[in-house]
Amino acid sequence: MPASAAVCRPSGCNPPGSQDFGFVEGQNFEFEYAFAAGRFDELPKLASDLVRRPVAVIISTGVGSGLAAKGATSTIPHVFLSQDDPVKLGFVASLNKPAGNSTGVSLLTAELAAKRVEVARQLMPKARHLAYLMNPLAPEAPRYLQEIEAIARGLTQELVVVKASNPEQIDAALAEVNRQRAGALIVGIDGYLFSRREQIIALAARDKIPAVYDRRPYATAGGLVSYGEDLSGAYRQIGVYAARILKGEKPADLPVVQSAKFELVVNLRTAKALGIEFPPQVLALANDVIE
Repeated sequence: MPASAAVCRPSGCNPPGSQDFGFVEGQNFEFEYAFAAGRFDELPKLASDLVRRPVAVIISTGVGSGLAAKGATSTIPHVFLSQDDPVKLGFVASLNKPAGNSTGVSLLTAELAAKRVEVARQLMPKARHLAYLMNPLAPEAPRYLQEIEAIARGLTQELVVVKASNPEQIDAALAEVNRQRAGALIVGIDGYLFSRREQIIALAARDKIPAVYDRRPYATAGGLVSYGEDLSGAYRQIGVYAARILKGEKPADLPVVQSAKFELVVNLRTAKALGIEFPPQVLALANDVIE
């Protein structure tokens, strides 16, 4: 019977890397997917279903799915991609010595909020206030909100917070950003919002709202600018760890990897449509410029 890995996630993709260890999906390796589509209350049930099957490894790509996997099993190996501190969340005892059944990759997403605020202010230096879009249902949302509010206070920057957890609320949130005449919009780090990126980008374009996002696919889909971790390396790492576990290694012996590669992507086509010129200092730091 093929080895199996289950992906329990609010969003994400099939992590690469396992093929380097001889695993070929459909031959000696199978994925079982559990996708909640932003319904975080469904994640514990989905994780429990995966445990009952049972699977050999559970992979989670978000805080909510990681917490669900942690609550569902203390024995099945768990490889996480976490946007929050995995020690604080209880996934591992320490980064170097995880100790339990979990290991994975820790992202510095909340810490990067200051850079996104900086980019927004550079784009719209005369803006009286900025807007922040968040999904209130995401477990990590309160900490991210505290982080960005503290950054705004430190800069004496007014902040308009809008919330959305379904398509209709996204429409209403962007309408409120437009009504408030916010200088720019910062889109929060969230798997569900990412899954609705085409809607968010289209609304921002319609209302000519400069928007700053957290990952490359927003910019490549027509978003103005993104700044965040290079997730391709992170997904590859969790695939490698899943494969090593299937080969017999234990999560407790695999230290948590901290993401350290970041990228700034700017979309000049979108900037032109919005009538915005990127400051030279932003263009000079860009890893990729879409023309």
